[in-house]
Amino acid sequence: MFLWHSAKSCVAKAPEDWRGPKRWRVFERFSGLVLWLIVLSLLLLPAGAALAASAGYGEVTAGFPRALASYVESKNASLCQVLKERIQAEPFNLLATVIFFLAIIHTFLAPKFLQVAHRFELPANAGEAAPQGRRRAEVRFVAKLFHFLGEVEVIFGIWVVPLLVAITLFKGWPAARDYLGRGLEFTEPVFVVVIMAMAASGPVLRLSERLMAWIAGLGGGSPAAWWLAILTFGPLLGSLITEPAAMTISALLLARKFYRYQPTAKLAYATLGLLFVNVSVGGTLTHFAAPPVLMVAAKWEWGARHMLTHFGWKAVLGILAANALYFACFHRDLRALGRSATAAAGGVEKRAAQQERVPAWITLVHLLFLVWTVMNSHYPALFIGGFLFYIGFTQATSQYQSELALRPALLVGFFLAGLVVHGGLQGWWIAPLLSRLGEKSLFFGAAALTAFNDNAAITYLAALVPNFSAALKYAVMAGAVAGGGLTVIANAPNPAGQSLLSEFFPGGVSPLRLFFGALFPTIIVSAAFLLLG
Repeated sequence: MFLWHSAKSCVAKAPEDWRGPKRWRVFERFSGLVLWLIVLSLLLLPAGAALAASAGYGEVTAGFPRALASYVESKNASLCQVLKERIQAEPFNLLATVIFFLAIIHTFLAPKFLQVAHRFELPANAGEAAPQGRRRAEVRFVAKLFHFLGEVEVIFGIWVVPLLVAITLFKGWPAARDYLGRGLEFTEPVFVVVIMAMAASGPVLRLSERLMAWIAGLGGGSPAAWWLAILTFGPLLGSLITEPAAMTISALLLARKFYRYQPTAKLAYATLGLLFVNVSVGGTLTHFAAPPVLMVAAKWEWGARHMLTHFGWKAVLGILAANALYFACFHRDLRALGRSATAAAGGVEKRAAQQERVPAWITLVHLLFLVWTVMNSHYPALFIGGFLFYIGFTQATSQYQSELALRPALLVGFFLAGLVVHGGLQGWWIAPLLSRLGEKSLFFGAAALTAFNDNAAITYLAALVPNFSAALKYAVMAGAVAGGGLTVIANAPNPAGQSLLSEFFPGGVSPLRLFFGALFPTIIVSAAFLLLG
């Protein structure tokens, strides 16, 4: 209970100059709820598992989660009536969805948790006496605690703990164990970890930088030229080397060539929103690289030709139009960044690039590892085995390698794994909602739902709906990828981009400002899919 009492006492006695009157009280109550649920979950999990084992709950594992086809709906029932009947048939549905939406609310409050952490870190780092007579160690502990609660990548994993306890208490420990251990597919999170680590390697990043440098050189190599080149061609790489790899490369290049010059907050959020939207739609030129497309390509018999002719060329036009709009809106800010990029800094970068030259055969081997991973993205034994060989290769050629970037990749994989756990229990309300929408309603409904769930989950659940016409399939896919930049949880690669660029957003990335930064690009690509359809 030390965890709860320490956090509660420190928050309750926080200085009034940073505790807002009403907003802080709401945040304080929610943070208390988070801490209470975590503590109670950790305490109740062993007891719940023992109780479930003694009660003999093992027989219920085959029926959890309940299959969508097993629900019996009343004839001509409304959506509200259908959802009410499903809650009555399986009351746990409501509890699982409440926990899921609490996790979503937590993601929007993550910057607040980081602000609290920074406030508590200041006295300890400065060597001052802890406020209100508290010990410095206790203050440090609470600072680390709130910093952990403010990491977006771990939020859904945190809320898996209360969910696991709830499943144990309602369905029994065998149901909870088998749901996480056998009932879910974690191939995509593991694949994202591997492909992110490979794409962030020095040789791959330098090759991508040289290609982008040639394109940016057409515009003089200014930060504005780099901005336009990265946001135009970087996302399109997602159709070849997968969206997570494209996001990793684009974010790393933006950090080096754009964000390092400290753009205004408005331009910083506009760029981040534009990056997320462009990557979400940039993977639709092929059928094997974007997670929402992968979920349905085989079942709906969509190949590369279908994706290119129905989605790809429209996505390219949408990306070009969105980039042109933002370039016109922020041309003054972009020119100001160009003035801050001094010639001296350019000379330093040039000398550094010359010192970092990598033999061509090493870069080629890296690309072959990437190709192997992409080709075998559905076979964990193959791409994980390849990753182990890759680690050995980087160790053998360490003089030409950068440090293996595992921390960002593992955090993103943890985020996606948590989303898979929660998303697997949301089909009871998403599937009937999608099945009752027309073409345009389905498009906008899929885009809106994507903001609160991974777009791959939306298309996967749509594939479970019987008798979907070609027009409805198009609408749900177009809506899912168009809305993939509105929030950090809307598209699987988004957490990777946020993790790599978070250092340029003091206090953490604001979900609300990210939403507005991505809103206009979302409208533009939505218009491309609807008007050109």
